[in-house]
Amino acid sequence: MVALVMALVLHSFGNSAYAAVNNEGGEAAAHATEAHKEAKKGFDAKEVILGHVKDAHDWHIMDWGEHPISIPLPVIIYNPARGTSAFMSSAFEHGHAVKDGYMIVTEHYREEKGLAQAKYPTGTIIAVDGQQNPTGEKIYDLSITKNITYMFIASVLLVIMMLSVAKAYKTRGSKQAPKGFQSLMEPVIIFMRDEVVKPNIPGKAADKYTPFILTIFFFILINNLMGLLPGSANVTGNIAVTGALAIISFIAILISTNKHFWGHIFNPPVPGGVKIILAPVELIGVFTKPVSLAIRLFANILAGHIIILSIISLVFIFGGLNKAAGYGFLPITIVFNIVMMMLEVLVAFIQAFIFATLTAVFIGQAMEGAHDHDDAHAAHH
Repeated sequence: MVALVMALVLHSFGNSAYAAVNNEGGEAAAHATEAHKEAKKGFDAKEVILGHVKDAHDWHIMDWGEHPISIPLPVIIYNPARGTSAFMSSAFEHGHAVKDGYMIVTEHYREEKGLAQAKYPTGTIIAVDGQQNPTGEKIYDLSITKNITYMFIASVLLVIMMLSVAKAYKTRGSKQAPKGFQSLMEPVIIFMRDEVVKPNIPGKAADKYTPFILTIFFFILINNLMGLLPGSANVTGNIAVTGALAIISFIAILISTNKHFWGHIFNPPVPGGVKIILAPVELIGVFTKPVSLAIRLFANILAGHIIILSIISLVFIFGGLNKAAGYGFLPITIVFNIVMMMLEVLVAFIQAFIFATLTAVFIGQAMEGAHDHDDAHAAHH
């Protein structure tokens, strides 16, 4: 259940980045103009790569000719003036239609209206009037985007995995040798408990925080691995998602603090003149810890996806120059991508492990003052 609660928390933070939408003209002349521009411009690697790593209001699978094939997702918009609107993203017709006074910003629409990219990013939903001009109304986009959908899928998979392991122990008992999926999960769970949680979180608190650390580890790992599948979402490569995970860890760290921890922050054991300088630095360090967690996971996963997509794009770039060059570079691309995919699988495990381990370390540090004080008190007596 912790995983489902985590997914709901992530939902509130995960709608800050949206995918670029395929832009096509509505009339035959517009189609011809766009086709001429595309032929002149050639393959746009930047647009393709960013389109794959960003979030989206639909689940794009592939393009069949000039027609995108995608699974529509629920769009939920709250407008203080109009109330709540809910419909499927297919109602936007890939950015060509207006639904309930809302539309998705496309590159073509932004250029036509002369809108700034910073204020109207491609892929965001805005309120418009009858002439499709932005009204500037404040809206809250609570849509179930592709990233949110994948997080719910990951949460369900995590619950199923843990329940299946728990059922195996309940059925067969804890003294019998594990079998099947249980034998795969047990070493990982025991390793995380004995090598990550217990060495870093003191005393009985280790048992209390073990489910939390395991949930973080497996949730990130599942999303990292799912992100390597073709057509999948770049969940942990989204700063909003990793930021939400970091906030959850930060809350757990704050709950674990005690007077010794805050005493060390505001009254560090240094000479008086240095306290004035060190105390603000220590306080800033409390907030930089979750920031480092979010950026580390986001940057490593996003960088891996961009590298893989960049290598694939080289085939089309060379193919645009010369078909023979494109086919000639294809074997090199396949070899490089196999190596990168193997590396990314390793990175998926490493980044999940690092995030969970550092969370355990920070929680242990928040408790460490009281633990050391108790040990010293017992040693004195």
